[in-house]
Amino acid sequence: MAVRFTDYLCCLFLLLLLIGVTPATSGTLDSDSVEVVVHPSVPVRNLSRNSLRAIFGMRLRAWQDGSPIRVFVLPDEAPLHNLFAKEKLNIFPYQLRSAWDRLIFSGTGQAPFLVNSEEEIRTRVASTPGAIGYLKRVNIDDTIQILHIE
Repeated sequence: MAVRFTDYLCCLFLLLLLIGVTPATSGTLDSDSVEVVVHPSVPVRNLSRNSLRAIFGMRLRAWQDGSPIRVFVLPDEAPLHNLFAKEKLNIFPYQLRSAWDRLIFSGTGQAPFLVNSEEEIRTRVASTPGAIGYLKRVNIDDTIQILHIE
């Protein structure tokens, strides 16, 4: 008995459903995905991952036009902070904390501004020239700009 191609496709589709891959979730933008956001006055709309790491590692302190960068982050244990570090920076959150601690203890820098909620990140980024932070896509409005990471 020969297996028909349509039977094969049905089995493949069922297998993909079982492992959690569906057309609606594969490769689409999720409302819970994390995005890097900046104040509308920031002169940059695209940024390399290395530059983003330098900004959140507190090594890059000014935008291209010379204006200061103000970094806002959630607490280390916040799920969105962990997601941001892993997805956007490709590092573990403890690596960020370690970099900040080195700067503080050596006296050569400071940690980013710590906020308590996504709402506070949105408010602070929207009201602080030069600000950068991260939010779930669903929490982004027209008071801030998304920064595209290359």
